[in-house]
Amino acid sequence: MPPRTTPIPDRIDQARANWEREGWADAAQGMTVVTSVMRAHQILLARVEETLRPWNLSFPRYELLRLLAFSRSGALPITKASERLQVHVTSVTSAMKRLLDAGLVARRPHPTDGRTTLVEITDDGRRVVAEATAALNAGVFADPGMSPDEQVALIDAISSLRRSAGDF
Repeated sequence: MPPRTTPIPDRIDQARANWEREGWADAAQGMTVVTSVMRAHQILLARVEETLRPWNLSFPRYELLRLLAFSRSGALPITKASERLQVHVTSVTSAMKRLLDAGLVARRPHPTDGRTTLVEITDDGRRVVAEATAALNAGVFADPGMSPDEQVALIDAISSLRRSAGDF
């Protein structure tokens, strides 16, 4: 197939023009914001997932491993992990089950609360998360595809959105 000679049109710009043409100009910019953030999420998640593929990790499983590795004891109750990751308990449980099967975490009883089970990172889990973090730092986080000034502006804009939603 011959190389493309015409630039790819920005589909989100096209959607915005459609919104305006339909008479929804007052919502067009907001639609553009939401759609742009959703598309950026897809792009970044694809880069992250590709980087994590050698360790057979999804981003949620990586996040749980990284959280456990950061914790003082290497272990947390599932409900505490859910709270810190800002996801539903069932999401953490699903990630935990896959990590259990891979030998990267283990379950153990809570030492003082018999009703609580802890999820604990194993030595293999520590090795895997260290390797995966190095790969993510080098392949994604050090260069997310934006200048440092753009990164700061985006962080500030998203912080504003999160704050207005009561996220913190």
